Amino acid sequence: MRVLVDTHVYFWWVTDDSELSGAARELIADEGNQVIVSAVTAWELATKVRFGKWPEAVELAANIDRELAADRFTPLAITMEHARVAGFLPSRHRDPFDRMLAAQAQVEMLPLLTAEPVFGDFGVRVIW
Repeated sequence: MRVLVDTHVYFWWVTDDSELSGAARELIADEGNQVIVSAVTAWELATKVRFGKWPEAVELAANIDRELAADRFTPLAITMEHARVAGFLPSRHRDPFDRMLAAQAQVEMLPLLTAEPVFGDFGVRVIW
């Protein structure tokens, strides 16, 4: 199975946080699955660290490429199609990180592993 993970899920995985559900932990740990991490995750981590909102993510934000490689996760770049779809997504939810993840999930036809219920508003298949 191919699955896109949101920023919190990725952070919880790397830090072995108890916030990560058992089902999510099993899905990520299964070597038969392809875990995909969007460039939006690097952007969101760095932005939140810069604003002082996520000081515990400093190391991860600075070394995300190394962490992705260590976990054998697949990075996903942001394309023009992702940006176009994100811009046109209907919803009152304005978070640009969430909108981009939703667009990528739609364009790439990927389920999104997330604890955030807002993604249902975007018509994205959510796994938690």
